[in-house]
Amino acid sequence: MIPADLLFPVIIFFARVVETSLDTIRMVYVTKGHPYLAAAIGVVKIGIWLVSTGLVLTNFSNIPGILAYIAGYGVGTLIGMNIEERISIGTVLVRIITPKDPEPLISHLAGIGFGITRVNAAGSFTPSVAVLLMVVPRTELDRLLAVLKKDYPDLLFTVEDIRKMSEQGTIFYGKRRGGLRRFLGMD
Repeated sequence: MIPADLLFPVIIFFARVVETSLDTIRMVYVTKGHPYLAAAIGVVKIGIWLVSTGLVLTNFSNIPGILAYIAGYGVGTLIGMNIEERISIGTVLVRIITPKDPEPLISHLAGIGFGITRVNAAGSFTPSVAVLLMVVPRTELDRLLAVLKKDYPDLLFTVEDIRKMSEQGTIFYGKRRGGLRRFLGMD
């Protein structure tokens, strides 16, 4: 059982962790274009914020409560980022630059469901390179990176978030999940 003098800071800490985690996730849904989910999360988040902040402001002489409020913000940010990474909302652009013949790589990645666009280019130290562009659901990014790191460790690649894109094109030809994950923007 928690001692009575520590109950208040513990409640504040956990309320702040939940509220800040929700705020981090809400911002992801805002930036990925899911306004209704962001609004629903925002309603819950602001309710928790109002109660936790009100408790701290009405008991401003309670230093452990203030410290718990501050610490909860930091821990909540870390947890929110971890949750966001796990739910993998949205789409990324993977850019691969290779001076070698890209056809074996293209065949390998296409065989596991990734669509690839090839652009021939030149580098300052290499007369010709191939730039491979892939639009990848974030739910598939870990799998793609595992293949690249294991089978092609010398490749240069970058990954960038995509804020908006057209909805007409097919970006992944592999097996995709549907249902609730698709509704929540996770697939």
